[in-house]
Amino acid sequence: MGRISPYSSPESELEIKIQSRQSDPHPVGGPRPRHHNQPPRPPLPPPPPPYQPSKKWFPWLVPNIVVVNIILFVIAMYINNCPDQSAKCIGTSTLGRFAFQSTKENPLLGPSAATLQKIGALEVTEVVEHHEVWRLASCMWLHAGVFHIIANMLSLLFVGIQLEQEFGFVRIGLLYVIAGIGGSLSSSLFVRTTISVGASGALFGLLGAMLSELLVNWTIYENKLQALLTLLLIIIINLSVGILPHVDNFAHLGGFVTSFLLGFVLLIRPQYGWVNRRKVPAGYMAPSSKSKYKTYQYIMLAVALILLISGFTVGLVLLLSGVDGNDHCSWCHYMSCVPTRFWNCEARCSTSQEGNQVNMTCMQNHKSKLYILGNGNSTAQIQKLCIDLCS
Repeated sequence: MGRISPYSSPESELEIKIQSRQSDPHPVGGPRPRHHNQPPRPPLPPPPPPYQPSKKWFPWLVPNIVVVNIILFVIAMYINNCPDQSAKCIGTSTLGRFAFQSTKENPLLGPSAATLQKIGALEVTEVVEHHEVWRLASCMWLHAGVFHIIANMLSLLFVGIQLEQEFGFVRIGLLYVIAGIGGSLSSSLFVRTTISVGASGALFGLLGAMLSELLVNWTIYENKLQALLTLLLIIIINLSVGILPHVDNFAHLGGFVTSFLLGFVLLIRPQYGWVNRRKVPAGYMAPSSKSKYKTYQYIMLAVALILLISGFTVGLVLLLSGVDGNDHCSWCHYMSCVPTRFWNCEARCSTSQEGNQVNMTCMQNHKSKLYILGNGNSTAQIQKLCIDLCS
């Protein structure tokens, strides 16, 4: 039976209209008759919009992070000014003061280690002795060279834009920054003789967050096993690259673990069928009284939050106390580089320093030499001298 218009006359109410059984809202006996003096029924409110578990966000943060990284790299090259510092520069005639350091000093086509240290690279000595903890965050915005920044920024665009569309700029921004700091903290506990820069820890953090997001929201996915195996394969391939020389896999692992735990906190989704009662139109009741999250989601959130806070606290205490993680883990350096017949790992030297004199021994060929350090950053000089001694 059709809906009765409030403007129809009593005579029109007696008309009989026949509808198909599929659309008849009163399949048994039709509606009860109304008296002529009964006021007409008010029209029903419009149906509620279909339930959507999440909305798509416009990704603006990730592209802006890419732009900031590129601008900072250009600034680093301007400050570096290779032609004024060295006679061996690449592209001096074309690039001027933006020319690259020689490939012997920086094979990634970028500034010198001294320049990177001056503008915020992670150096354990500065963090421990001068308490420059801010370097744990500043180093993730700097890059060692053109190849380095291109690889990182392409990876960030590929992974970050999709995540920002799903979860918004606030949560992804927090994941990116906290994962980068976690990667720096892990690196500083094990990489003691070189400076470190790059957004790799933050990028691996996004992969870790994707894994924890899949696990904490397991019940709402259809192709669970396929998604899990695909993501694990991507993670294994990327972590395997970290065993190559000149790659800081400790930053990768630290960023991955940090955001893996943080993903249980920031990327948790309501369980399927839950509806926010505040968004239900007037005149309708919520179709479900389910709680927002399942019990296992609450447990994962609590455990991850405890582990995350504890890990950061212990890591900072150990770092500021000057603890060297390699002294307590003789095999951990293999997590960052595995020597093979095709390559040697980064030069490692034992040093003993007194004033500006440093006695250095290469741990690969056991050569020893006494050096007199000049003015400036000792870590960058020691790193360069160790490479020369081991070559």
